[in-house]
Amino acid sequence: MAATIDLALKKAFSELQVKMIDTQQKVKLANLQIDQLTRVHKHAKLTHAEINTLPDNTRLYEGVVRMFIVQTKEEINNKLMDKQKMADKKIKDLQQIKVYLEHSVKEAKDNIREMLLSRRAQ
Repeated sequence: MAATIDLALKKAFSELQVKMIDTQQKVKLANLQIDQLTRVHKHAKLTHAEINTLPDNTRLYEGVVRMFIVQTKEEINNKLMDKQKMADKKIKDLQQIKVYLEHSVKEAKDNIREMLLSRRAQ
């Protein structure tokens, strides 16, 4: 009977450990994505600020693959603002996912602790 309890405990422990490791990796990935989107947002913001200092009649070019297309200042500003809004939205979504994942990691750690404590109590 003690052997079956030990096997069940080992199985549950290993499953929780795998879940915790997987969740921690997802948290790290979310952090990397947030950092990358923050850089995109900052780049768009700085570019927008620089373009606003130019006169309205300045010819502006947008890089598309391996060529450049003439765009109006307004079109480029709109695209930069859209890029900033998109980055902000994705950052907020990733932060919510990250909070959920961190909560999941905490639960897994607590469950592992409970298992170990119950094992010691026996």
